[in-house]
Amino acid sequence: MLEKSGVKTIGNIDAKRFPWPTSREESLEILNYFCENLLTHFGTYQDALTTWDPYLFHSRLSFSLNTKMISPLEVVQTAEKHWYVHQNQISIAQVEGFIRQIIGWREYMRGVYWAKMPEFGEMNFFGHNRKLPEWFWTGKTKMNCLSQAIGQSLDLAYAHHIQRLMVTGNFALLAGIDPDEVDQWYLGIYIDAIEWVEITNTRGMSQFADGGIVGTKPYVSSANYIKKQGNYCSNCAYDSNKKNRTRSLSLQQPVLALLRPQSGQARKKPPNRWPIALGKSWKTGRKSSIRQRCI
Repeated sequence: MLEKSGVKTIGNIDAKRFPWPTSREESLEILNYFCENLLTHFGTYQDALTTWDPYLFHSRLSFSLNTKMISPLEVVQTAEKHWYVHQNQISIAQVEGFIRQIIGWREYMRGVYWAKMPEFGEMNFFGHNRKLPEWFWTGKTKMNCLSQAIGQSLDLAYAHHIQRLMVTGNFALLAGIDPDEVDQWYLGIYIDAIEWVEITNTRGMSQFADGGIVGTKPYVSSANYIKKQGNYCSNCAYDSNKKNRTRSLSLQQPVLALLRPQSGQARKKPPNRWPIALGKSWKTGRKSSIRQRCI
C-alpha cells in the first residue's frame, strides 16, 4: 500500500520472513525459541560485532516488550525457569547476562524517565552542538564499523546495544554531535525506540548529556575496543593499529584529544567534567582539526 501510494521509506521488508512479532502469540514463540536455541550462548556473545548475522544470539524481544505484547516479568521468569531445567547445558553467565539487561537496565531506564523527565530531555552537559553527518542516513562512510552499524540500522530498524552505544553513540559523543540530533535519529530509526527507553539510553548512557545521572562516566573508546569485539576492523579503509598516520582510524584521535592529561600533570582521578577539563589543555585549532577529520 505504501509503495502504491508513492510513500518514500527506508529499509527492506520481506513480508514472508518479517523478523519482528506482530502479536502476543508470535512474541511468546520468539521467547521460547530464544530460550531453546540462543540463550545457551547469549551472555558470551551479547557484545559481539559481526558482519555475519545481524541478530546472532539476541532475542529480538525488545519490540514486543516496548509495545507491551509481552511483559518483562514473564520474559525473565521464562528464561530463569528454562535455565533451572537446563543448568547442565546453560551456564549461569548466559542467563545472568540476559536477565540483567531487562531488570538491571531496561527497568532502570523506566525509573530514570519517570523521575527526571521532562528536564532530562533538554540536558546537554557538554554543550555539544554539531549536526549529525549526512551519512548517518546512508551509511556511506569509510569507517567500516559505522558503515556496518548504520547500514544495518537503516535496513532492518535494528542494532544491538553495543552497536548503538559503542559504535554510533561513541562516534556521536566524540564528534560533539548535538544530543537533540542523536535523539531524533535513534527515535526515528529503531523499531523498538519508544521515547521512555530511547531518550534515557541516548542522552544518559550514550551521550552523557545528563552529566552523570544514568552512568558515572562517558562511554568512549578507541578502535582497540571495536577490534576486540568482532570483525568490523578487518575490512576497514583505516588501520586500527595506528593513531597518527594517514590510515589511522579517525575515532582514535578525538579520544586522545579528550583523555590526554596536561603536560607534566600527574594522573589522578578526573573531575566530574573530565572530558572538557582535560580537553582544555589542547589548543582549540588542533581540537577542531581532529574533530573535522573524524567526519
